[in-house]
Amino acid sequence: MDPDALAKAFVEHYYTTFDTNRPGLANLYQEGSMLTFEGQKIQGSQNIVAKLTSLPFQQCHHAITTVDCQPSGVNAGMLVFVS
Repeated sequence: MDPDALAKAFVEHYYTTFDTNRPGLANLYQEGSMLTFEGQKIQGSQNIVAKLTSLPFQQCHHAITTVDCQPSGVNAGMLVFVS
């Protein structure tokens, strides 16, 4: 699959899930994953999802303007930038 198409599909899935079912994001994170939110570093799938589900709003809708990706590291990783 084309890296740009893969990044776009991932971003659409991530933000649709965030907007409708934040606990469903758990399988997109690993124990080594890290989220930085307002300066706070949160590590691990369970901790990240706990943070996201504790946000003080129940509904949200993301309007994605751009999705850019770059290859990163070994194992065919990618960095995805979203605005």
